[in-house]
Amino acid sequence: MSETITDYAAPADLLNDKVILVTGAGDGIGRVAAKTYAAHGATVILLGRTVPKLEAVYDEIESAGGAKPAILPVDLANVRWEELEYLAEGVDQEFGRLDGLLHNAGVLGQRTPVANYHYATWQQVMQINVNAAFGLTRAMLPLLEQSKAGSVIFTGSGVGFKGRAYWGAYSASKFATEGLMQVLADEVEGVSNIRANSINPGATRTNMRAAAYPAEDPKTVATPEDIMPTYLYLMGDDSIGVNGKQFNAQG
Repeated sequence: MSETITDYAAPADLLNDKVILVTGAGDGIGRVAAKTYAAHGATVILLGRTVPKLEAVYDEIESAGGAKPAILPVDLANVRWEELEYLAEGVDQEFGRLDGLLHNAGVLGQRTPVANYHYATWQQVMQINVNAAFGLTRAMLPLLEQSKAGSVIFTGSGVGFKGRAYWGAYSASKFATEGLMQVLADEVEGVSNIRANSINPGATRTNMRAAAYPAEDPKTVATPEDIMPTYLYLMGDDSIGVNGKQFNAQG
């Protein structure tokens, strides 16, 4: 059963002194989440594939008076385990811990019947949406254990609750994402200071949404800024003790 938190009013200092890693931070929801976390006091680690986009977010955060972010250029489509270990070592050396991990990066893949789905595209979607999220989580778990209250947020989808025709690998990857979240949440329940939950952003004005629904008027759907209350709630200490839950960012 999914839960909904849309009216959460985050204190200005909700994330003071927290270190939070955001994947897919160069665009869309990831960009807005990174800026929002920084605006509430966090030091944000920006992970993404496109350096100029990450640098633009970096500049936006600094110009707004936020703590100096860090940039991790990573192509999750081709990342190897050794690279993830190296990333974790770098975060450890720089910060000594990780307080939050937002798995926002994702790709849509094809909107086509399974009978026509390209095998290579299927593999790419599963790699970015599931395998990389698993690998990054595993690499960062020791650092999350060093936090007083570590939060891992996975990105779900409505098609990850009930499969829908023509959503192919994306739908399957979101079912797998929910499964990964639930497995992790069950493993840490009662034995760790880490909590794991997922957010279904719902219809949101992003490039992925535009690709999935090219005829849709983007003004008819929520902006990434509109859905930030849920992202703040699950990353901040007000959600300590909330574990293994699925949240809808919109009503």
